[in-house]
Amino acid sequence: MPAQRRRGFLSRLFGGHTPEETPEPRRNAGPVSNTQIEESIPAGVRIAGAWSWRMLLIIAVLAVVVLIIAQLRLIVIPLFIALLLTTLLQPAVVLLTRWRVPRGLAIAIAILGTLAVVSGLIMLVSQQIANGFDDVRQRTVASYDDLKQFLLESPLHLTEAQINDFVDEWVSALVADSNVLLSGALSVGSTLGHLGTSVLLTLFCLLFMLIDGRGIWRWVVSLFPRRARLAVDGAGVAGWSTLSNYVRTQILVASIDAVGIGLGAFFLGLPLAIPIAVVVFLGAFVPIVGAVTTGALAVFIALVYNGWQSAIIMLIIVLAVQQIEGHVLQPLLMGTAVKVHPLAVVLVVTAGTILAGIPGALFAVPVTAGINVMIKYISSGAWRRNADPEAFALSDSIWQRVPQQVRIGRQTTPTPEGDA
Repeated sequence: MPAQRRRGFLSRLFGGHTPEETPEPRRNAGPVSNTQIEESIPAGVRIAGAWSWRMLLIIAVLAVVVLIIAQLRLIVIPLFIALLLTTLLQPAVVLLTRWRVPRGLAIAIAILGTLAVVSGLIMLVSQQIANGFDDVRQRTVASYDDLKQFLLESPLHLTEAQINDFVDEWVSALVADSNVLLSGALSVGSTLGHLGTSVLLTLFCLLFMLIDGRGIWRWVVSLFPRRARLAVDGAGVAGWSTLSNYVRTQILVASIDAVGIGLGAFFLGLPLAIPIAVVVFLGAFVPIVGAVTTGALAVFIALVYNGWQSAIIMLIIVLAVQQIEGHVLQPLLMGTAVKVHPLAVVLVVTAGTILAGIPGALFAVPVTAGINVMIKYISSGAWRRNADPEAFALSDSIWQRVPQQVRIGRQTTPTPEGDA
């Protein structure tokens, strides 16, 4: 047998090696190191794991914050109301002090004037509702009977029992949804004592914020580490400017909505025109949801009082006013600095409603807008360039036209805000 064939036979016989080439058995390599374990994990799994534990940590922190806020809602909600009222009344106080009115007297005038306006609106709306309620109720019952008769005689061949069952289910669902909306408000003031405490706490916080708001904020900033104080202070100023801009914009937009829809109801000869305008004004502070709800109320009153032709005209008026608000007023007055995507608005309003009812729906968007600008301010590093936080927050806003620091490459170039 040739040597080559003999080696092939021996190799197959001894498992691929000749006797002289048979390797020695492997020795134990010892325990596997952490480095070898890390290297054996695919890069995608390592990245996903790193993201996962960080996201879980963020969610856990947010859950703890929400839990603390829910437990301290008797303090947090009056504090938020006081913040919103402070952004509204502070310009009036500053204006009065410029007119050489003592600061204490200016604060008293602003607070008492606001209470007088709110009380007057409540009295006017109550009087209008009391005077027109019976007429609206009778017309609502008559319209329901006409609709019921139409459905009974329609090609749908509905029976009276089916209509009654549908109405009962709809009313039950409406009552359940109303209970969900009111649950947050009732949890804040479930008793008369809680309600009184919340009102007094709101006035107390409002008074001291107007008197020494800057001192309170300096104390809050001093609680942070020294190296972080500049960023925290700038972020707070940017968030406050955003909140102020949001409140002023919403008040102006809500006033325009109320006047437009209220005048439409007045010229159509509808009852409760003033209550409709007031409800539209209040509903404008809950974006999207409030506009839809108050607009539907105006159309419903037009339907039951003047018929479907008047309801169609009222619907056209409501849609026209809301389109002008969404496509003209909001971009012109608020700009892009505090805008929140409509999907985010719906989600945060829904989440706020679930967590805190009506107060949650009211505070959801301004809080989100403020936090959004604060995060952008810190992440952009504007505080390292000593950029003006107010200019950062109010960029693209009609309320303030100031030069803004814009980074181009590695340079920092002052440009007009319109070019930013």
